[in-house]
Amino acid sequence: MVRYNLAPTPAPPPLAQGRGDLWRKHALTHLRTNQRGHRSGFDPTRRTQIMSSHDKVSVVTGAGSGIGRATALAFLKDGWRVATVGRRREPLEETVKLAGADGARALAVPTDVADPQSVQALFARVKEAFGRVDAIFNNAGQNAPGVPFEDLPFERWKAVVDTNLTGSFLCAQAAFRMMKEQHPRGGRIINNGSISAHNPRPDSAPYTSSKHAITGLTRTIALDGRKYDIAACQIDIGNAMTELAARMSKGVKQADGAVKVEPMIDVTDVARSVLHMANQPLNVNVYHLMIMATTMPYAGRG
Repeated sequence: MVRYNLAPTPAPPPLAQGRGDLWRKHALTHLRTNQRGHRSGFDPTRRTQIMSSHDKVSVVTGAGSGIGRATALAFLKDGWRVATVGRRREPLEETVKLAGADGARALAVPTDVADPQSVQALFARVKEAFGRVDAIFNNAGQNAPGVPFEDLPFERWKAVVDTNLTGSFLCAQAAFRMMKEQHPRGGRIINNGSISAHNPRPDSAPYTSSKHAITGLTRTIALDGRKYDIAACQIDIGNAMTELAARMSKGVKQADGAVKVEPMIDVTDVARSVLHMANQPLNVNVYHLMIMATTMPYAGRG
């Protein structure tokens, strides 16, 4: 059972507030970057005010369950306005409902992240509702049943790569374009990697390949986004208790062929880590964060 221990907080101004008023405070607290690359006018005694997230907007994909749902709830509790994204509307609306009063700042947008037109429509809706995007958590993903490499159907390979890699690319690119043109400029793109971005599990070619590719995508965006105040970073998660990973608590194939039960962590621990990454000022980047069950197999998967 996944636990969401996130008590609702009082709702800030409703979405109907004028866009100019909504972003006036954000614009006033935006810090310009000086020639050294540091934020001019930064005052450590005002850190709480500068880090206030109540005017910020995030997009969370895969928000209808698991890590995505927990992260969307964490963002909402922290005061963010959140576009929850997933294939089906009903789970997204359930996420919004779980947020209680904070759900007034949430938007449910059913989207196929692997489809360019669907992603384009998503960001048009976000711009219409919120006016900007300050962070995106590219979390939507899927896996393929573990089968010997030589027996892997092409269709299963393609389905995983389309969602995990192409979906992350399309959403990151659309967010990048908005962040580049909006005022104040910039934002943060957080990609969900995996322990599999470092070490594979047996019979996991599609998933492991897609997660290694996410690392390349993240590093490229981080480089290309510098000149636009766009930060890109990656969180690699090991054994979070989600519907996708629940089998691991019952036994999963190891490198030596044995099947063993593995320790799990709660998704709310992951959500707090993503929120921490998102809440950094744009001149600071948690470039790469790994969170995992302390005693899970990692080094050599054994």
